[in-house]
Amino acid sequence: MAVELAAPTIPGPIADTKKPKLKMPAGACDCHAHLFGPQTKYRYAANRRYTPPDATLDDYIGMLKTIGVERAVLVQPSVYLTDNAVILDALAVKRFPLRAVAAVSNDVSDAELARMNALGVRGVRINFRNNNGATPDMAPRLAERIAPLGWHLQVHVNGKDFAAAVPLLEDLAVDVVLDHIVQVPVTDGLNSSAFDAIRQFVRTGRGWVKLSAPMRMSNQEYPYADVNPFVQALVDIAPERMLWATDWPHTTLTKKMPNDGDLVDLLSTWIPDAETRRTLLVDNPARLYGF
Repeated sequence: MAVELAAPTIPGPIADTKKPKLKMPAGACDCHAHLFGPQTKYRYAANRRYTPPDATLDDYIGMLKTIGVERAVLVQPSVYLTDNAVILDALAVKRFPLRAVAAVSNDVSDAELARMNALGVRGVRINFRNNNGATPDMAPRLAERIAPLGWHLQVHVNGKDFAAAVPLLEDLAVDVVLDHIVQVPVTDGLNSSAFDAIRQFVRTGRGWVKLSAPMRMSNQEYPYADVNPFVQALVDIAPERMLWATDWPHTTLTKKMPNDGDLVDLLSTWIPDAETRRTLLVDNPARLYGF
């Protein structure tokens, strides 16, 4: 019996990836991307917020080879809730140097955590914005359980809500990775309470920031110039705690779909110094994800 497939409600990424002008260093890592489908094999949760078109491992590896990235980190998207099959299967085939961040429920077994660790999972995502697994109240106990594995918690939270989340995050037993520059309101400026809370958290030495998805934070189209001061301020504070990512395949955007080659070229403006770029692109991911 044929399976009825759900029609996409959002666009997919630009398939014709530009070759960037910037040459990436050997071992460069894309620290945040999602895989979707094929829908015939990996079915989406019934209560998902959106339906993406297929964006498969083959598609993703093709894009990475064009932009010159040699390692990558897959992040569990909300449309699968805690069914991590698509990313775990991608890890298992060993076609590309991959690590992953999973979404789990509070009752995940120790055996399952061990299995995921052996495959290459290195963290659990806590979503303050949309339910897709672990919720903020679960964070302390989950942190205790994953600490012996050397994992971290990855947090998806709105910039305006971040300051309120800091007391919880500071008490966790593991490092915390913040998604997408925390999407702080650019109109509030560098001296806003939201951005100050992020800077202070990074200074504790427990927080990491993904310099990714500027289009989700910017009030402008590419090259998202209003985001530059925020990125540069964070890099100035702690380049050893910054990570870079494409956020491929760029789900639920309200702006024009970016070309991933163009996103790579933003690094020339964000981080002009080649050695500092290498720290972000190679050394930091190797340390955090265990490449």
